Amino acid sequence: MAKNSFLGVFAQSPLKPLEEHINVVCECSQQLPAFFRAVFQQDWAEAKHVYQLINSLEKRADDIKRNLRSSLPNGIFLPINRQDLLQLLTVQDKIANLSKDIAGRVLGRELVIPDAIQSSFMTYVERCLDATEQARVLINEMDDLLETGFSGREAKLAEAMIDKLDEIEDDTDDLQIALRASLKSLESTMNPIDVMFLYKVFESVGGLADVAERAGARLELMLAK
Repeated sequence: MAKNSFLGVFAQSPLKPLEEHINVVCECSQQLPAFFRAVFQQDWAEAKHVYQLINSLEKRADDIKRNLRSSLPNGIFLPINRQDLLQLLTVQDKIANLSKDIAGRVLGRELVIPDAIQSSFMTYVERCLDATEQARVLINEMDDLLETGFSGREAKLAEAMIDKLDEIEDDTDDLQIALRASLKSLESTMNPIDVMFLYKVFESVGGLADVAERAGARLELMLAK
């Protein structure tokens, strides 16, 4: 999108490009269940296809991020602090980056996930994606928050959504602990390097929920101001 076009969008709503960005990064992360279903089947051609889609969406998110940054001059009037907006953009961009890193790491090694933990692993992935989706919904409420001056019913709704995001992130911590315990019981039957990679994958998937929670925390700080 051209710079002048971006400025036109800002004139209508300063948060539309930010909302567009969170929608794309979450679309990127939402490809992970399909990716892991292919991994479970050791269908590496399909896994590569989904990875390429993730990569394409991550690049699209990067383009939006760069255009947003370059089209937001210091002197432009915004109803929220410019630095707050850019920091939120940086946080939510990590969702796409992590999604690409996770898929790339698994595909690059053709990492086999043991049958015994596939179901619990997918539950964990989907709960982490619940967090990114909650962050997406929350960011998309920001226009309404601006209209009410970050107060009233919309502010209370946002606070409740932030609380829900924290609750989801707590769930993912519990799921990761259980998943790590399950993997530990299988270590003696597995390639030690695969075990190491899997622990790292667990951590990175959990990072999606952590980043989503940080996005909510950034918005909470804005509300507090």
